[in-house]
Amino acid sequence: MGRLFSMIMAVLLLASTTSWTVGKHYCMGRVMDVSFFSKAEDCGMDLHQSANSLTYNWENAHCCDDETVYITGQNDLKVSLDKLTFEQCQFIASLVYHYIDLFEGLQDHVVPFKYYPPPILVKEITIWDQVFLI
Repeated sequence: MGRLFSMIMAVLLLASTTSWTVGKHYCMGRVMDVSFFSKAEDCGMDLHQSANSLTYNWENAHCCDDETVYITGQNDLKVSLDKLTFEQCQFIASLVYHYIDLFEGLQDHVVPFKYYPPPILVKEITIWDQVFLI
């Protein structure tokens, strides 16, 4: 549950700090194309109208519209690493030094009690003390 919550929080942080651009293309009042991070493609009606330019009414020239929505993210989350104090540098260095070996695997599977026999049971302790799992 903790991993799921941390992943959701990481995605939420990424989405809130990133700037988004949404482009929409409307043709006769209907949405024809939606595009993220770029301009939406047109439907081709402007090419058809320019071919019939002799009978085209220039007063009602636009049956298509383009709409671009800019959603700006947070810009105040920039952390500069050149303003670290000596204690923060010392903490980061000790953290890296002590935890660098966690990502390396062991060469062999080590069993520390391989050559030791199990203890000999003289009497069953659970029956002797009358302790049972219910």
